[in-house]
Amino acid sequence: MNNEPNHLIKASSPYLLQHAYNPVNWYEWGDEALQKAKAENKLILVSIGYSACHWCHVMERESFENHEVAEVMNQHYVCIKVDREERPDIDQIYMLAVQLMTGQGGWPLNCICLPDQRPIYGGTYFGKSDWINVLTSIAEMYQLEREKTLQYADRLTDGIRNAEKIIPNVKTADYTIDDLKEIVEPWKRSFDMSQGGYNRSPKFPLPNNWQFLLRYSYLSHDNATHVATLLTLEKMALGGIYDHIGGGFARYSVDERWHVPHFEKMMYDNGQLVSLYAEAYLASQLPLFKQVAQESIAWVQREMTSPEGLFYAALDADSEGVEGKFYVWSADEFEVLTEGDHLLMAAYFNVTEAGNWEEEETNILLRNKTDEEFAHAKGITVEELQSKVQLAKERLLEQRNRRVRPGLDDKCLTAWNAMMIKGLADSANVFKEPVYYEMAKKAADFILTSLRTENGGLYRNYKSGKASIVGFLDDYAFLIEALLALYAVDFKESWLLEARKLTDQVLNDFNDNDSPMLFYTSAGSEALIARKHEIMDNVIPSSNSVMAQNLQVLGLMFDNDAYLEKASAMLAAVKPQIKTYGSAYSNWATQLLNEVYSLNEIAITGNDLESVTKELNAVYIPNKVTIAGTNSTLPLLKDRQSLETKIYICRNKSCQLPVNTVEEAIKLIN
Repeated sequence: MNNEPNHLIKASSPYLLQHAYNPVNWYEWGDEALQKAKAENKLILVSIGYSACHWCHVMERESFENHEVAEVMNQHYVCIKVDREERPDIDQIYMLAVQLMTGQGGWPLNCICLPDQRPIYGGTYFGKSDWINVLTSIAEMYQLEREKTLQYADRLTDGIRNAEKIIPNVKTADYTIDDLKEIVEPWKRSFDMSQGGYNRSPKFPLPNNWQFLLRYSYLSHDNATHVATLLTLEKMALGGIYDHIGGGFARYSVDERWHVPHFEKMMYDNGQLVSLYAEAYLASQLPLFKQVAQESIAWVQREMTSPEGLFYAALDADSEGVEGKFYVWSADEFEVLTEGDHLLMAAYFNVTEAGNWEEEETNILLRNKTDEEFAHAKGITVEELQSKVQLAKERLLEQRNRRVRPGLDDKCLTAWNAMMIKGLADSANVFKEPVYYEMAKKAADFILTSLRTENGGLYRNYKSGKASIVGFLDDYAFLIEALLALYAVDFKESWLLEARKLTDQVLNDFNDNDSPMLFYTSAGSEALIARKHEIMDNVIPSSNSVMAQNLQVLGLMFDNDAYLEKASAMLAAVKPQIKTYGSAYSNWATQLLNEVYSLNEIAITGNDLESVTKELNAVYIPNKVTIAGTNSTLPLLKDRQSLETKIYICRNKSCQLPVNTVEEAIKLIN
């Protein structure tokens, strides 16, 4: 470790600050580094990772903290460190470059570029000796075979610019249930019907996949997807990927049984999973789903909320340099803490003397049975079991809080905060819990007042009182979606007016004249070697798919044909791709589902709004947009003011006669 810091010492990102005392002369991405590369005609090394990335830490220990390696890097390269969570625009480009070169990607991501930022070589993790060999041989090639490197950069940059090109497509016929079956039937072949998820490992939660399949199974009465979805959600909730003591999910499990997690916890996963489990509880009434959503929110409230009410980005996998050390238990320690009930609790959490994973004599807490199944097997009541489990959890959590904690990435990202705001708003509606609404409102209010640029746009990041990076499409898309979720709780039109304002800004700043899709970076963002769209849904739904759904909902609420036409054009352009790989277009598939089954526009007026909406929220209707109010200017409510309760059900711009009760409204919907 160096005594003298490098240029990262002024960074806001915790990940960059971790590297501030490396002997590598790291720079942040910016003019200083990019101009230096041009002035000295030096290759650029772009090294990308994030604070909770285990192999990023390994490569740092082996190479970036090593003086011999640093000497080679400093001599031949201008070295730039990038936090992929702060600068997904840079990550997107160089990840695509490495995928085109090697057929795969991941983090740490290391890409060697010409002084003009165009990539010529890249990969992910390198061991120390391989890394030195790569660095020296590419530097030699650049000196001795300049023309060859320039030709290679030309080809690769063309590949980056042309990848994921979406061709405008005209919708020629109405979408039908057959369009959905064409997507879902091949998708079913990849379901793991014994352990949930897909027939592969590692296993990622992929919340948007299961949200689509939950809605599809309900609307189309498809039993196979219904069983697969509930099985997956149950297995994840019982498995080691879920933190049974503190709440919240790890990023993925390394095995096919959800048993051994990769222990880092990300806000984007947990925001989406809280939404999903709340929705799944509403659809199924399974108590396990409610427990998981509520415990995960309790974790966010306890450990992941900033003084301003924003939500931190992530918890590291490692503590004291060991992955998972914070979360695992020896049988002896577990026995002491669960005194009196230790045999019952050891059976409940699968704790053994030998240990239940590859690290000997340590145990990841996980379950094989629901509380109902376990209590029945042990001949005790569910209430008796749950009071014993609760006591054990409290003691274990108290003890765990004395341990050295995993590193906290305490930056706050607008897009990820928005996912948790939506999760909290959805949960406030499903569980009738005002505290969740207050948490969501506080975070949203802070973003809307304190993370705004001079022109009314959004900043992406916030840490230590500072916001420094202008927002990307996902920041806008997920925040607009979160504002719609907040409106569904309190029916305050100020949320909708903010959502519309941000939507107009998106259509202005992110527009692509040659495509129905929106660019990921705004017109005012720094120019990189390519300006990309983000189309495919991954662990996070793509910003274009989220924005298309926002446009559809806001188009209905404000009777805005331009929004509806844009949403329709975006879906039509992607539609041919969806059936090729349903899992990678699941959020687009949700929009298609809404087209096939139509969104129920539910407009409620009258003096008894609170009890009516509460009753309505207790019914699972996956394809609905609800508006309510007494002095509303919204088109669906404008001329329908009334003191007595009136519920209007509209579909495809035509409305039924109003009814007076939720029961009658449900009959109209069904």
